[in-house]
Amino acid sequence: MGFPVSLRVDDAHVGEESAYAVFAWLREVDARFSPFKADSEVRRLDRGEIARGDVSADLDEVLGLCEEYRVATGGAFDVRLPGRGLDPCAVVKGWSVQRAAELLTAAGARRFVLNAGGDVVASGGPWRVGVRHPEQADKVCTVAELTDGAIATSARYERGDHIVDGRTGRPATGLLSLSVVSSSLTVADTVATAAFAMGAEGVEWAAGRPGCEVFAVDAERRVFRTEGFPVASAKTRTAA
Repeated sequence: MGFPVSLRVDDAHVGEESAYAVFAWLREVDARFSPFKADSEVRRLDRGEIARGDVSADLDEVLGLCEEYRVATGGAFDVRLPGRGLDPCAVVKGWSVQRAAELLTAAGARRFVLNAGGDVVASGGPWRVGVRHPEQADKVCTVAELTDGAIATSARYERGDHIVDGRTGRPATGLLSLSVVSSSLTVADTVATAAFAMGAEGVEWAAGRPGCEVFAVDAERRVFRTEGFPVASAKTRTAA
């Protein structure tokens, strides 16, 4: 899916086969849901080779989430932008990594950190998770503390203006960075991307989503943080 994945498991009783299962699942997701692979289920659906009612249960769930967030953002978040093919990656990333974390939990892991391109699921903390400064690559702008939960960040610093406001068809430029903490990476990642697509108004929207805490920097370099955003203490273990 175009991002590095790292895994740390601190449970001695959990064998390497659990890690292998995590990466096997993520490779499977990449093969099935990539909009860049001609034989993926997503591409086959986009070309009309399979009907919407005949997709797998997993893809049906992902597409349902895509539609939920399209409606919730008034069209700012949209995986079917004009002139582009179906691209559900904004949902697939968090959804698939959350599923991977659930595989670890089912295997008996209680203390672990799964980091997918800077989006993190953590268990058995507390863990410290740094959020990169949006303009200075060698600095962090905040450090979150996670016990059992997830954090995801949407920003412009890695891939430029790649998030598009579906209402206008133009890149979303009202924010430099927006991070969401939630109990699930499915929620954290999708809310972060959807809010970023909304621009400055997305901060308040994300903060109003159930179970979400937000840290954001807008294009004017103003910092916003919800009261419950879990800022780390000095004694917390570092995860990422």
